[in-house]
Amino acid sequence: MSTPRPAGGAAGVGDPPLLNIANALTVLRLLLVPVFVVVLFAGGGHDVAWRLAAFAVFAVAAATDRLDGQLARSRGLVTWFGALVDPIADKALMGAALVGLSLLGVLPWWVTVVIVVRELGITALRFVVIRRGVIPASRGGKAKTVAQTVAIGLFLLPLPVLVGPDTAAATAVLVLQWAVMAVALVLTVVTGVDYVRKALRPRPS
Repeated sequence: MSTPRPAGGAAGVGDPPLLNIANALTVLRLLLVPVFVVVLFAGGGHDVAWRLAAFAVFAVAAATDRLDGQLARSRGLVTWFGALVDPIADKALMGAALVGLSLLGVLPWWVTVVIVVRELGITALRFVVIRRGVIPASRGGKAKTVAQTVAIGLFLLPLPVLVGPDTAAATAVLVLQWAVMAVALVLTVVTGVDYVRKALRPRPS
């Protein structure tokens, strides 16, 4: 999830157009969410080919997250539309992947609940304190996003099937998946607490 773009007011003279490459990538990511869900559950959700396809769709959508933010900042394409829709697209993609994996029995529900509740809670808090100014994403927050993306990607890939069940390689894959997810969960909770602390800190008048 990219750093939120500063929200702006109504379009005025000199403001970037709403129809630009950064916003187009954001909309593309949002449109890819239902495509991802359909592909993830195709073939019963456990077909190797369809799971590889679901991973590919997820990877493309996740890549647009970083790219749209970079383009918006480097080319002066920051708009109120991007500030509003970008985090929605991020949460929709991650939430769809987590809930989908839990429905398929690949990921325990408690993992999904921890991450989704944190993300929705921080998003709500961000809107509450936005009048006091945007709290920039920390290095921990960016690391959290990367860890979540990699962890979800590892669970999307049908690695245990590809390496063969009941083998040493399958055990190693399981350890890798949960090691990365553990890092993602720790960063999710720690950065969430840190954001709340910063949001509630009294600001100088």
